[in-house]
Amino acid sequence: MTGLGASPANLAEVEAIVREAGTSFYRGMRVLPEDRRQAMYGVYAFCRVVDDIADGDTPYQQKLQLLAEWRARVEGLYHGVANESVTRVLLPAVQRFGLRRQDFLAVIDGMEMDAGEPIVAPDLATLDLYCERVAAAVGHLAVRAFGDSSPDADRVAHHLGRALQLTNILRDLKEDADRGRLYLPREWLTAEGVSRDPTAALQSAGLFRVCAHVAALAREHFAAAQAAMERCDSRAMKPARLMGATYAALLDRLEQRGWEHPAERVVLPTWQKLWIAARYAV
Repeated sequence: MTGLGASPANLAEVEAIVREAGTSFYRGMRVLPEDRRQAMYGVYAFCRVVDDIADGDTPYQQKLQLLAEWRARVEGLYHGVANESVTRVLLPAVQRFGLRRQDFLAVIDGMEMDAGEPIVAPDLATLDLYCERVAAAVGHLAVRAFGDSSPDADRVAHHLGRALQLTNILRDLKEDADRGRLYLPREWLTAEGVSRDPTAALQSAGLFRVCAHVAALAREHFAAAQAAMERCDSRAMKPARLMGATYAALLDRLEQRGWEHPAERVVLPTWQKLWIAARYAV
């Protein structure tokens, strides 16, 4: 047994899911103590598995069935039941850190939104609900694993989750359009005369104004998250500060690139990632 109390075999399988996803999250979580890091790997692996179901090529009804099975697994956690590697890692995390059932289920709700017909130009309320489910709910799990379950930590999750997801939406415009998706809000598309067709929207003259609105909204959430972090346990907020700084830097680069060529992929250079890690992980 190791830090969290799960078996080495289950921990290795969960860590492999995180590592193979090729995400900067893997490095960022290294700043956590062993048991909390393992809990976060369990949370990430759960999110990765249900996201893969939603984005897979299986028929919609089969996706719903697979997601329903994960709902049952989540319910099982709160009755002391775990039947595969991810839930066997999550079970001690739930018991030790008070991870909430409602947040796991909200993530699955978000995956159901993505599992059916592609989301195209949602209204602002639906976009906010989507961000709550696929990002902020993960944040509510994360802050508890980090070591702070205060109301201010939940405010960090609320705002940082939205800031990160909105940044992802701006980064992935072309990739989403290729899959028939367009997450930019309907009201702003209409106001700027931008088509709701995902491919046509990327060619619309008003796209940059819509993206500027989304970027400004993301900035508001970054600022609100930062203000809430100042009232939280500083040690527990290390990973949140690191993720916030990384995504804020990504948003900077997206804005510097502009929106005329959304297919041009924007990534942070290695030197900048290392600089952010050195500054915010200490």
